Amino acid sequence: MKKLIFLGVLVALSLGSCNSRSADTHDGHNHETENHDHEAELHEEADEHDGHNHEAEEAHSAGSGEIVLPPAKAKAAGVEVNTVKPGTFHQVIKTSGQVLAAQGDESVAVATVAGVVSFRNKNVVEGMQVGKGSPLLTLSSQNMAEGDPVQKARIAYEVSKKEYERMKALVASKIVSEKEFAQAKQAYENARISYEAVARNHTPQGQTVTAPIGGYVKSLLVKEGDYVSVGQPLVSITQNRRLFLRADVSEKYYNALPSVASANFSTPYNNKVYSLTDLNGRLLSYGKASGEGSYYIPVTFEFDNKGEVVPGSFVEIYLLTTPMEGVISVPRSALTEEQGSYFVYLQLDEECYQKQLVTLGADDGERVQVLTGLHAGDRLVTKGAYQVKLAGATNAIPAHSHEH
Repeated sequence: MKKLIFLGVLVALSLGSCNSRSADTHDGHNHETENHDHEAELHEEADEHDGHNHEAEEAHSAGSGEIVLPPAKAKAAGVEVNTVKPGTFHQVIKTSGQVLAAQGDESVAVATVAGVVSFRNKNVVEGMQVGKGSPLLTLSSQNMAEGDPVQKARIAYEVSKKEYERMKALVASKIVSEKEFAQAKQAYENARISYEAVARNHTPQGQTVTAPIGGYVKSLLVKEGDYVSVGQPLVSITQNRRLFLRADVSEKYYNALPSVASANFSTPYNNKVYSLTDLNGRLLSYGKASGEGSYYIPVTFEFDNKGEVVPGSFVEIYLLTTPMEGVISVPRSALTEEQGSYFVYLQLDEECYQKQLVTLGADDGERVQVLTGLHAGDRLVTKGAYQVKLAGATNAIPAHSHEH
């Protein structure tokens, strides 16, 4: 009986041990399986994330030509965008020429007597403003062998006056002939005119020369201490109100000259382009033959000077001839140049821009004809193109980059 009880206990202990090992084995298998499943899920998520990054990188690689410039930065940089519209553009003859003072707009003060130049105002310089009748310089004849011309004119006047008055009293009684009296009167009138002419601006220091018109001193033709004779030019005065623009055109464009309607020109001292249309300009004439010793034909315009154009300066001129309709043109400020090629920048959306190669045609100084690369309706950067170029060079896609 005891043996049977002992065997029963052993069997019970053996069964419990098996169940325990089976449970442990099952629990271990579940944990390992769960860990494996969790790791698999992590790998799948990582693969999906990597796939997303690769797709994003491929998308940005496809649009790598885009330049991102936020609206706030674009406004601060002065970027302006306008829609491309075809319009009227003129054929252009590009040449050079000179700005000249218009006839009647310039005058020269000349010496009324012979003498030595002495500037009354030591600050008389080119470019200064003067009024009509303003004293410019003095001509002194003191201590000269010829004597003071004013004093000589006064003496000649007084002598001729006495002779005239004497003959005037005798002509009625036929003591002197009418011919002698006429000669005396003529000598008197000549002496009077000469004396009054030189005595008008006479001072103890000498003869004062004044400005014939109001305007600006264009050039001083003499210097302190020079001796001048009667009629010699001394100071050039210009009013600068109307100016001439003379274009020197090659003979090969002679047949196109009748179609010239207006012109633009740029100055070397401020690189600004002026339009004769804005300056109330008009075509005066064009030459029918080339100048002597020259292969160029002159074309002359007249325009108002607003105080910015310097007479005598040499300029670049763009003659506007036959108009062309439906032409796409852009302002010069829209163009950038790289190794001889020209580019513009198009706005794709609020903050994205794209660089565009263009082929150029005629240039009128303000706008340039575009032959290829642009279409009507394109959103074009007309101002601030250089700032957009810099944004593309420093950070091509700053707002859409991913960091790993």
